[in-house]
Amino acid sequence: MSQPGRGRLVVISAPSGAGKTTLVRELLGREPSLRFSISYTTRPPRATEMDGEDYFFVDERQFERMRSRNEFLESARVFDHWYGTGRAHVDSLLTEGFSVLMEIDWQGAQQIRGSDPHAMGIFILPPSKRELERRLRGRGTDPEPVIARRLADAVDDMSHWREFDYVVVNDDVDAAADRLVRILRGSGEEFATDDAATAARVERMLAA
Repeated sequence: MSQPGRGRLVVISAPSGAGKTTLVRELLGREPSLRFSISYTTRPPRATEMDGEDYFFVDERQFERMRSRNEFLESARVFDHWYGTGRAHVDSLLTEGFSVLMEIDWQGAQQIRGSDPHAMGIFILPPSKRELERRLRGRGTDPEPVIARRLADAVDDMSHWREFDYVVVNDDVDAAADRLVRILRGSGEEFATDDAATAARVERMLAA
């Protein structure tokens, strides 16, 4: 059982292009009891990203040292770069009573479930595969081979949605953020992955 007064881990995962980063920022602005778990990564920062705010940017040698000392709750290699969640920082926030929001991939979510069965898992989906492709191409930052690879990986990622407690379709940012708030406040049963109607809608979307 979780300790009284201790916060809860909330894991949000999504395929590339589903818009989870935008939703996470929206959710953090709406829920004062949430704190964001900043991941470590060996990926170079994008132009709009800040070290210590979006990620902790480290080189591969430093990341490997941290892994060898068991300093990560989870870690995974994605698109040729490492990502990991710092154990000490998350535990400190949970002890203070905050719920901690983690934005990680499905592989990391599997590791979290193994170490904390009380963690809540939410999977974000795009409204369609066509829209996912449009978003990936709309970034205008990647060459065609990278886009093709990201799209193929994203389709594979979407097959893992049933491993989570809830699934939210990001067809509109405000509406999707509303759904996430309802889930966190305990009134989002209709978005549960074991809800028959929800499962049917998702299966139809993925088959299109």
